[in-house]
Amino acid sequence: MVKTNVMRLLETAGIPYRTTEYEYDENNLSGLDAAEKIGFPPEQVFKTLVTRGDKTGVLVFCIPVDMELDLKKAASVSGNKKLEMTHVKELLALTGYIRGGCSPVGMKKKYPTFIDETAILFDEIAISAGIRGEQVILFPDDLIRYTEATAVDISKEM
Repeated sequence: MVKTNVMRLLETAGIPYRTTEYEYDENNLSGLDAAEKIGFPPEQVFKTLVTRGDKTGVLVFCIPVDMELDLKKAASVSGNKKLEMTHVKELLALTGYIRGGCSPVGMKKKYPTFIDETAILFDEIAISAGIRGEQVILFPDDLIRYTEATAVDISKEM
């Protein structure tokens, strides 16, 4: 196991976590695949999405892998009229992460972050450890506090 920047930052902050690795397929980087491979229910595995708002600029949203970001709800809670997903080719420059390994912890810049309110229903959730094939499992309250995220209703059925 490689110690990622996400893990180092969590340790420095005194946040307990554990990790799990899995074999990933370059052609299937879906969160559902990750959830299945780590043996976690999809509603407890959160994907990190990066958007751009018409008023606020770059925003980060974390939602369960079995859900879709509701752009209308997300725009509303973030003070925007509309949001658009950033292009995959922008992800590395904006966050320091690549598709399939994007984490809300340790991005290049501190962006406003929102997490789906369902996270707080669970004792623990999984997020990307900052690389493909590795997840960090932690308490949702710790993640919310560390990223200064707002827990809100932002997802919808796929």
